[in-house]
Amino acid sequence: MNVCEDMSNGQLIFVGLGLYDEKDISLKGLSELENCDKIFAEFYTSKLVGLDKNTFEKKLGKTLKVLSREETEKGDKILEYALKEKVGFLTCGDPMIATTHVDLRLRATKRGIKTKIFHSGSIVTAAPGLLGLQNYKFGRTTTLAFPEKDYFPTSPYTIIKENKEMGLHTLVLLDIQADRDIYMTANQGMELLLKMEEKLGEKILSEDGVICVVARAGSPDPVMVANSVKALLNKDFGPPLHTLIIPGNLHFKEVEALEVFANLPKAISKKLQKL
Repeated sequence: MNVCEDMSNGQLIFVGLGLYDEKDISLKGLSELENCDKIFAEFYTSKLVGLDKNTFEKKLGKTLKVLSREETEKGDKILEYALKEKVGFLTCGDPMIATTHVDLRLRATKRGIKTKIFHSGSIVTAAPGLLGLQNYKFGRTTTLAFPEKDYFPTSPYTIIKENKEMGLHTLVLLDIQADRDIYMTANQGMELLLKMEEKLGEKILSEDGVICVVARAGSPDPVMVANSVKALLNKDFGPPLHTLIIPGNLHFKEVEALEVFANLPKAISKKLQKL
């Protein structure tokens, strides 16, 4: 049973902005925002690299208040307004992918605030789709974080290992530090994974292993490449955002898709077809 701490006449509307720019928003989501009293957004869990904030504000006819990570996780400002007014909360991708947003929705509901969700495109579905990989064959998603001083988490390696043991692919998200305008590249991600292999030595990853890179999903010029780690380690994939995919057991149609959509070399393709 839900216990409401407050009686609310307001609403909290979660709206996903999609993958690249403000044009990715759904018509329903846009219509809902135009009727909101206040609109907040967070761009620390991801970033819309093509977003023109001023143009978007003119389209909405409202000011878009971008919250810091601390303000979003605390959530007090959003909830206080949402008790009495209709508040829009914008996120990149799909709004319910991040656990922070799920927590905010839970807290709103417990305070008697009505919530609605307007979904949008997410890297979770876009990356497999661009590469032609079968979405249901993905295991747990993991994120690579930038090492800091003595901080070098190796949990992504363990997740990749567990997924591979089940024959599943792994979507590897790359660290974003939006407040510092720092975005991990696919190259940095591959280097980190090789360092984890060197440290843990369970023969999960190697320079000869196949890896996939997706850059700027949802943009007019997305990049999809599949090759050995060695072949891609120093390749320039252009501006952010980048994502890595570690394949598990590949269906022959997935191998064909990687060959056609991501330029997987024929020599590697033939080896994979025999597995």
